[in-house]
Amino acid sequence: MARGPRRELAEKIAGEITLSEDPGATLRKWRSDFDVSQTELADRLDVSSSVVSDYESGRRASPGIGIVNRVVTALLDIDEHRGGGRIRQHARVLSAGFESDIVHDLREYPATIPIERYYDAIDATEIVRGNQDTVAGHTVIDSIEAITRLSSEEFYRLYGQSTNRALVFTSVTRGESPLVAMRVVTPTPNAVVLHDIEEDELWEHAPALARVDGFSLAVTTADLPTMLENLAELP
Repeated sequence: MARGPRRELAEKIAGEITLSEDPGATLRKWRSDFDVSQTELADRLDVSSSVVSDYESGRRASPGIGIVNRVVTALLDIDEHRGGGRIRQHARVLSAGFESDIVHDLREYPATIPIERYYDAIDATEIVRGNQDTVAGHTVIDSIEAITRLSSEEFYRLYGQSTNRALVFTSVTRGESPLVAMRVVTPTPNAVVLHDIEEDELWEHAPALARVDGFSLAVTTADLPTMLENLAELP
């Protein structure tokens, strides 16, 4: 079979499940990432939903490679039936030279959109308004993985084709690391969004740093798969 985004993603998922110390939990993670219910996956596999539940909970022995391949094929088939959003998302990340555990999504829009529309899509609350009122793309990043594994040159590539975009940092506790990283990366994006954090949990110096560098700063606690799904519909 020729290699392509679907094939590469299939190999990644199958490899993670097969090599995981907890294959059931890894299977559950990928099923959730694809926003597929246990019932929907079971229907594709022609088994009862309790079988999928048993594998994910560890009540059944770890799935063999045959079962893993069937599960991966089912998830990808469901995604293609829905329009192939997850496969395209993975392809964009790969084409930018990143691993999907560092960059969840990287996308350019065909036209700029008001920043308020972007915030609505991810249920974000703006803390600071920056110098620009629009974005023309986004990058969704695992903050810990990006900061610990990316070189400064690779960090610049997070901007894709333009800094006229929003950088969304996930796995945030207070926001110190992403905001400090923004201090040493120039130019800065139009907006920075800190994910999985409430406004009252935000690092006290974060708003001041955003104002100094002129970018908009927002926070969101939206569910990550749902957020990625909503972003796929922009604009």
